[in-house]
Amino acid sequence: MQVTETKTEGLLHEFVIAVSAAEIEKNVTSRLAEISKTARVPGFRPGKVPVALLRKQYGQSVMGEVLEHTVNETSQKALQERDLRPALQPKIEVTKFEDGSDLEYSMIVEILPLIEPMDFSKIKLERMTVKADEKEIENTLERIAGAHKTSEPVTAKRKSKNGDVLIIDFVGRVDGEEFAGGKAEGYSLELGSGSFIPGFEDQLIGSNVGDHVAVKVSFPADYGAEELAGKEAEFAVDVKELRASTPAAIDDELAKKVGVDDLKTLKNNIREEHEREFKDMSRQRVKRELLDVLSDGHSFDVPGGLVDNEFETIWAQFEEHRQQAKEQGQDAEAEADKPDDQLKEEYREIAERRVRLGLLLAEIGHTNNLKVNQEDVNRAMMVEARRYPGQEQEVMEYFRSNPEAMQSLSAPIMEEKVVDFILEIAKVSDKESSIDDLLKLPEPESGAKKKSASKKAPAKKTADKKAPAKKSTKKDDTK
Repeated sequence: MQVTETKTEGLLHEFVIAVSAAEIEKNVTSRLAEISKTARVPGFRPGKVPVALLRKQYGQSVMGEVLEHTVNETSQKALQERDLRPALQPKIEVTKFEDGSDLEYSMIVEILPLIEPMDFSKIKLERMTVKADEKEIENTLERIAGAHKTSEPVTAKRKSKNGDVLIIDFVGRVDGEEFAGGKAEGYSLELGSGSFIPGFEDQLIGSNVGDHVAVKVSFPADYGAEELAGKEAEFAVDVKELRASTPAAIDDELAKKVGVDDLKTLKNNIREEHEREFKDMSRQRVKRELLDVLSDGHSFDVPGGLVDNEFETIWAQFEEHRQQAKEQGQDAEAEADKPDDQLKEEYREIAERRVRLGLLLAEIGHTNNLKVNQEDVNRAMMVEARRYPGQEQEVMEYFRSNPEAMQSLSAPIMEEKVVDFILEIAKVSDKESSIDDLLKLPEPESGAKKKSASKKAPAKKTADKKAPAKKSTKKDDTK
């Protein structure tokens, strides 16, 4: 094998590699000898087939196999001899080969840069500590009590108001014709709950028991049942009973309803949950500040191919979000008003920063022998599986049978391990803060142009087919 380096430019290396015809022939002959041990050819016993006959029958396929193996083996050897670590799969092109002649091919490869991490002990960070707000704990208790409220019949004669529960019969019609699912008897409707289509509940406020109310509404254009979407409808509503809602008392009985022994335990659980959330938020803030320090403290070339791949991912996510916003009739983010050329330049800066930080964190993990063990991965799989109640086993099997999906779990775990490693060395001081201070989080990526390019999901729409009088549920994950 003869290796000639024809170009070196930053992290980019180009080679011309030649392998002699004699070496190719040696490998072909060796492979044919292996085949002869098991080949079955009429008239010959296994292991006794002449190599010349095998060459005639299998020569072309064997040559292709040998060439592929030779290119893979010699290209890896060329890199190893020069202690070069490829950042991406090398680009290889066979430039010369004929049967009986030397093999010659070119190899273009971008290598990983040499990285010298900064002295982490010189990093100074401030970690906010926030105690649970007793007022917010009380607010949470009130919300729990509201979720367990009861209703009692109103004995005094009065008109209905927001928050009351009406027991109603109703029949809905479009163009004078009843429609499927638009009729019910003895239906309990909480006024102000927003459970029916817009305008329905408002027209029942101020009604009395025994009233017959003609409610006129328009189904939303995006209503789940297409035959009703955008249509004018009229509901004949009879008010049968008026009930007043009363939140549950905040006491030990309420605590038992949510599965704890007493009110004191419930309050402690709420307090611990709030403080756990604050601790997680504080860590994310420290992590972001740490990544800014690491980004500012390291300057090394990054492989252009990795930056291109990252940029393409960011840009695809941005275009998907922009298309979704257009389809939903929403205004895109303010940055969408910028020319695409300007946006691409800014997103490429983000891509380069992410690649640089990714390489740096990977190098720190490698040099300090940080590992992601199976217990870490199993824990992450369980967390992901719990997001899909009833499908936990299918989710677990998906990850176990999909290496790329498994890697998507391992990579964030490794990143957190590296961050923890650095924070142990850095000088991190605690500062008692308010929740308002904690919520004033910095930009996800430093610099005036470092805006988030996170993927945003489209709005989802579903319909309640049993009671089309209810408004279509619309969940927008972009908010």
